[in-house]
Amino acid sequence: MKQDGLGPLAGVRIVELAGIGPGPVAAMLLADLGATVIRVDRKEPSGIGLPRPVQFDVALRNRKSIRVDLKDPDGIELVLELIGRADALIEGFRPGVTERLGLGPDTCLQRNPRLVYGRVTGWGQDGPLAQAAGHDINYISITGVLDAIGQRGQPPTIPLNVIGDYAGGSLYLALGILAGVLEARTSGQGQVVDAAIVDGVASLMTVLVGLREAGMMNGERGTNLLDSGAHFYQVYECADGKHVSVGPIEQKFYRQLLDRVGLDAAALGDQMDSRNWPDAKKILAAKFKEKTRSEWMALLEGTDACVAPVLNLEEAYEHPHIKARKTFIEVDGVRQPAPAPRFSRTTLPTPTPPAALSVENASAALDGWLSETEIAGLAAAGTFS
Repeated sequence: MKQDGLGPLAGVRIVELAGIGPGPVAAMLLADLGATVIRVDRKEPSGIGLPRPVQFDVALRNRKSIRVDLKDPDGIELVLELIGRADALIEGFRPGVTERLGLGPDTCLQRNPRLVYGRVTGWGQDGPLAQAAGHDINYISITGVLDAIGQRGQPPTIPLNVIGDYAGGSLYLALGILAGVLEARTSGQGQVVDAAIVDGVASLMTVLVGLREAGMMNGERGTNLLDSGAHFYQVYECADGKHVSVGPIEQKFYRQLLDRVGLDAAALGDQMDSRNWPDAKKILAAKFKEKTRSEWMALLEGTDACVAPVLNLEEAYEHPHIKARKTFIEVDGVRQPAPAPRFSRTTLPTPTPPAALSVENASAALDGWLSETEIAGLAAAGTFS
């Protein structure tokens, strides 16, 4: 039976201790899939992250927040009450911080033996750098990823903060929590998930590390098949200054590209011989400068030549395929990516916008976790706001 708007994680309850970076995005991913997530925020602003109006902090969608003083024993007790009724917890502090607050794994698992205690950090819970500050750029540096990205003879190219924070951090934390919740339903026992961004990023590099170990990639940036070394895996400028991405790795797709743009394969030499790549790049670069991006797309897009326009975000919103898939949506007038992936039966709920911090919204957030009497008593005592 189809369950419209519930999502596959309906019934899973998660407590999120407010943080920045990968923690909130992991919580968003789980909430997008239907989990009930309550965010425990600070009474006073932390001064970290990038402050913005709440409606644009879209990673906070699909959940409500309460403000609690985590130095107040009553506040700690309230959070432990929520933890006692949760399937999982998310925290992204430095190692040892939640222990000092009285919300460490031992305390929480004593309150709720089935709890999956999800911890996400850059460096991990142990190791020489565990207590050091860091950001995405540092985590992808130490794992060998940043050095591999960019053009030959140029400094590494910073790939936003997508690879470390969100791919290596958020996704691996969400995956770990889901695995832990599944296991706890069989064993009746919770556990700690140590999601270190450095570990997640290294895991994402598995295939490329294998290629390097096999001698199929060298250590010089911008000289390999997938790092802009090859002429057939490259970005080219068009006559109007806009760009296209070209990626026909397979020989049959490569030949279709050359046929469609009007180039003789013999003039470019053996496709996979890297000695031919520098000259072949020049030939393709000159060819793509002959037409505008729109003209090339009319000829190539939707074919097996593996060519796509390089779009900015505003252009991406309007691309016919992206629009048809409804990959971006509007929630209360704010454009944002739609929840993913999609499910045929347990379809995903329509996202709710981030909620402003207020006593009324906090009381609504606690509904379903605590009784009306408990909520009213805690509100009167000022334990949350």
